[in-house]
Amino acid sequence: MSRPALLDRASFVELRARARAEALLDPGTFRELLGPFDRIESPWLARQGVVPQADDGVVVARGTIGGASAVAIAIEGAFQGGSTGEVSGAKIAGALELALDDCKAGRPVRPVIVLDTGGVRLQEANLGLAAMADVHAAVVALRAHVPVVGVIAGMVGCFGGMGITAGLMSRLIVTRQGRLGLNGPEVIEQNAGLEELDSRDRPLIWSLTGGEQRRAVGLADELVADDADAIAEAVRKAFEAGRPLEHRSERIDFWRDRLRRLPAEPTGPALRALWTGDER
Repeated sequence: MSRPALLDRASFVELRARARAEALLDPGTFRELLGPFDRIESPWLARQGVVPQADDGVVVARGTIGGASAVAIAIEGAFQGGSTGEVSGAKIAGALELALDDCKAGRPVRPVIVLDTGGVRLQEANLGLAAMADVHAAVVALRAHVPVVGVIAGMVGCFGGMGITAGLMSRLIVTRQGRLGLNGPEVIEQNAGLEELDSRDRPLIWSLTGGEQRRAVGLADELVADDADAIAEAVRKAFEAGRPLEHRSERIDFWRDRLRRLPAEPTGPALRALWTGDER
């Protein structure tokens, strides 16, 4: 009896951030920067009774992708829901800014970010927001030189300010398990009530913000199975495709037209029926 193909896959979703970054880089090239033994952690969490993490929940590694110099950044969703604070945000922005310096000096670097985050870390408030702004600015500056590739695999998904970061990517790769939005389901339910959204209704949530839906309506570029090798290959192909002629976030009139046609109470199937036929 043949072995089911599913069992031959190495799940990317089940990997922790460090293993995810290593999986995206060419074998044997992973070299971590500011790792846990450097003890670069948030100075604010312990004061609020939260145990900090020595890498502040972000892994930054240099290596190669498809033989070309690369930087892989992975957010650890298991630490504080992947939330971005002062230190973790500075690690992301700093890595992108260094890649930008290399690109300007004629040494292109391929940047990829694994997004598994609920957004800004509430315990660090404005510090997290400021760091998020630095990340956004760095992505926009860097994508003028090389594609900036994002991956949303799960388990947390990608929400809040990092949802905006995902929208700025040159290419965005998702799995069915991944989710993408600005406000997370729990936040919507808490502020608008069950009548607006039931965060426990998993089929509803994934029909609106799941990776398959986001790819279908044009908010992501590639839907890939939860397989580490397949995702790494999709990342390599994204870089080989080069920079898009126009980034998704630059298509202002296109998105305004879509918003004008948005139903009063949109559902996943309604959005897909309305938007799937549009040119991308």
